[in-house]
Amino acid sequence: MINFENFGDLHDREIGEFTPKPTSIAGDQMEATLELWSSANGQMETGIWECTPGRFTADRSQNAEICYILTGRVTLHNGDGTSREIGPGEMFVLPLGWRGEWTIHEQTRKIYTMVAGGV
Repeated sequence: MINFENFGDLHDREIGEFTPKPTSIAGDQMEATLELWSSANGQMETGIWECTPGRFTADRSQNAEICYILTGRVTLHNGDGTSREIGPGEMFVLPLGWRGEWTIHEQTRKIYTMVAGGV
């Protein structure tokens, strides 16, 4: 039998220690991640991620990502130079192959789902 899982309120959940963000290019960013669930085949994962202000590069050449912003404010920058500001309550998809940058304006917490090979 396969049962659903409930993770409760994710706004204030403790997600662990913050460590330096490896792809940070401005702001000496720190991040923390808590994986909540992953599929048995390793093709899908969901969790909570939080990051301090600054700017970092992102590459979704291996996985697509679905994001829901719980708190904070970010600007996503596409490779073609266009950008969009996103805040609490907004959901977006970074499709397989997306490359760009994130500017974190204020400490941001999101729920993420990564899907190997795309959505």
